[in-house]
Amino acid sequence: MPRPIALITGASAGLGASFARQLAAEGYDLVLVARRAEALERLAGELRGKQGAAAEVIGADLTRDDDVERVCGRLAAGDVDLLVNNAGFGTRGFFFESDAAQQDAMHRLHVVAVERLTRAALPGMVTRRRGGILNVASVAGFLCGAGNISYCATKAWMVMFTEGLYLELQSMGSPVKVQALCPGYTYTEFHDVLGVDRASIMGKSWWMSADRVVAESLAGLKAGKLLVIPGLRYKMVVAAAKFLPRRLLIRGAARFRSQYAKR
Repeated sequence: MPRPIALITGASAGLGASFARQLAAEGYDLVLVARRAEALERLAGELRGKQGAAAEVIGADLTRDDDVERVCGRLAAGDVDLLVNNAGFGTRGFFFESDAAQQDAMHRLHVVAVERLTRAALPGMVTRRRGGILNVASVAGFLCGAGNISYCATKAWMVMFTEGLYLELQSMGSPVKVQALCPGYTYTEFHDVLGVDRASIMGKSWWMSADRVVAESLAGLKAGKLLVIPGLRYKMVVAAAKFLPRRLLIRGAARFRSQYAKR
C-alpha cells in the first residue's frame, strides 16, 4: 500500500521541521516547501536516512505569485493527503511606520497563499474522500496588540477561514478533516528573526517546545478536532478572549506596551 503524502510549507525549521519529522515517523512521505532550499535538502536527507521516507524538496517563496503557482501545481496532482500551511513570519513596529513591503508580504503569505494552496488541494481530497488541511494560526488570532496588528489580523483570518471550511465539509458529509492550530509562545526561530528577547516577553513556563505543539496538533487531527490550542494556560487565554466583553479586551490591549512595538 502506498504511503500517504504530506506537503508542508515553512518546513526548513521550527514547527515545519517538527511536522516533517513526526509525520515521517507516522509513515508519511513528504513534500517540503520553504525559501531555504539548502536547509530543506538537509532535512530531506535526514528523513530519508532515519525514517525511510521519500522527501521531495520545493524551494519557493510563497509571497511570490509564481512560486505559489508552482506549489499549487504540485497539489493539483491530486496525491497529497495532508496539507500543512505552516509558513509565516512576524514584524515589529507600528503599522503606519513599518515597512510597507513587509506588511504586504505577510498578508500574501498568511492569507493569499493559504487560500490558494487550500483551493488547489481540496478538490482531490473531497473526490477521494480522504485527507486533511492543517492551518497553523496562533493564539494571537484571538487577540490584538500594538506593534503586530497585521500578524494578529492575518492569524484571525486563518482561524475563521478554517472554521468556514469545516462547516462546508460537514454540510456535505465529507470525511476530509481541517484544523486551525493556535499555539502560544513556542521555541522556534520566530523570535530570533524578530530580534525579540524571549525573557522579556513571558516566563519560561509559558514557552512550549515545537515538538510538543506538533504532537498535540497531530493527535487533534486524528480526533477530528477543528481547533487545537496547546497548553492549558493558552486555552484559558482564548476562552477569556472569547467571553470577555470586547471593550474590556481592547482597553487592556491599548494599555499594554507590546514588545513588538519598538517604543
